Amino acid sequence: MQNRLPRILIFDFDGVIADSIPLKAEAFRETFSFVPEHQDEIVRYHLDNGGMSRYVKFKNIYRDILHQPLTRKQEEVLATRYQEQILQAMYTIPLIPGAEALLGRYAAVIPLYVVSATPEEEMHTIAERRGLAGYFIRIYGSPRSKADCIREILSEAGVHPEDALFVGDAPQDWQAAQETGVRFIARVAEDDINRFEDLPGVETIVSDLHELGDYLVSR
Repeated sequence: MQNRLPRILIFDFDGVIADSIPLKAEAFRETFSFVPEHQDEIVRYHLDNGGMSRYVKFKNIYRDILHQPLTRKQEEVLATRYQEQILQAMYTIPLIPGAEALLGRYAAVIPLYVVSATPEEEMHTIAERRGLAGYFIRIYGSPRSKADCIREILSEAGVHPEDALFVGDAPQDWQAAQETGVRFIARVAEDDINRFEDLPGVETIVSDLHELGDYLVSR
């Protein structure tokens, strides 16, 4: 267990700062309403791959579940349908308990970053509309991989990986931490499945950002 406060804090957004996981799961279900017999499987795939870009999910769903080729035009239709369902809701959806208090407390003392699988331009718009952008040094999104974004943060900040902490809610977030050598904390909602059992390098698990704040204070 690490016993020191990190020099930089990196956050995933969906499921870590914004309580948007149920919204986006339902949006995936509706986006694929034209294949009702596959909707449950598609939603499970979406939830099990929370840190993955929606575009990669679309390709994998077509290949592995629908067993059909995905054309560029079909991909654009899916992306438009999905974005139309979530974007306005993302401007008002509740934040994870403790999020604003933690960001307000630590933005003044530690550089904060967002590394999300949401398209970067969309992520910037959401953060601006939610009044959150000012907390962060920089906000990253897809199509760049989370590992590449973290590497850029470390390089530009001049920080060793062991002095950076990434907070995520998906195994793909853990994988990005493993690839880059940064510390990792998992956020698992009280009513959610723990997808981090037996994964090495998970420093601790928190259910919300009040718990994360308590953990950081104890460092």
